[in-house]
Amino acid sequence: MMRITDTVKHLIIINVLLWLTTVVLGMRMNIDLNNILALHFPENNAFGFWQPITSMFMHDVTSPMHILFNMIGLWMFGSALEMRWGKVKFLSFYFITGVGAALVHTIINYYHFYTAQNILFESGFSVAEVNDFFQLSYEEFIRQLNTNFFNGKHINDIQAVFDNGVSYYSTAVGASGALYGVLVAFGMMYPNMKLMMIFIPIPIKAKYFIPLLLTYDFISGISGGAGLFGGGSIAHFAHLGGALFGFLLMWYWNKTQFTKNRWD
Repeated sequence: MMRITDTVKHLIIINVLLWLTTVVLGMRMNIDLNNILALHFPENNAFGFWQPITSMFMHDVTSPMHILFNMIGLWMFGSALEMRWGKVKFLSFYFITGVGAALVHTIINYYHFYTAQNILFESGFSVAEVNDFFQLSYEEFIRQLNTNFFNGKHINDIQAVFDNGVSYYSTAVGASGALYGVLVAFGMMYPNMKLMMIFIPIPIKAKYFIPLLLTYDFISGISGGAGLFGGGSIAHFAHLGGALFGFLLMWYWNKTQFTKNRWD
């Protein structure tokens, strides 16, 4: 069994404590900590500059599996990297890939947001009306779409506006983006190590397993598919963003010989 390293242990403790705090505050005081610390769309008034980092430590309170599997993955793969790299190097990698995941997720959300805006413009909405449309609360946004009208104007493609416009109201939480960066680094360092999914107990070498996992996320991302545990709100492109930044960082470190140095 892999020994848990100190930095990974502290990251897991912080994640679990924040998850429990979010649950307790929500049940006892009706305070939604995710509304403060989760990653919001930058055009939304709830966005805060701290959220690309704090969202890495928040998890869905309605799905204990979300935090459970992220923390198991962090323990299994993060500990191996920390033992090889040292705590400072591992933490640097972890935060860079986590913020990189948030950046890619946000870029994709901007694409969806502008797509929804363009549909509204094509439906005859003015710039001011479109701005007003996205100042609505989420509940009012849904109500207006259900009527298929806003300010007396008919919306050409109601489903497309919903599918793309919902990005304005979406939030992202979880360590998954950073974890995908960790997975990519692990796969590059230990390509022949055999891994397997809990629900598919077939050992597969990391150099095959991780590309298959990324392919699944890519297909799910472009098709709007659900995650492994149901629901269509999985931030697949955040996963891919973390993996991309993990690969680029490993490529740079290998090129500059950084991978041979420990940062303790």
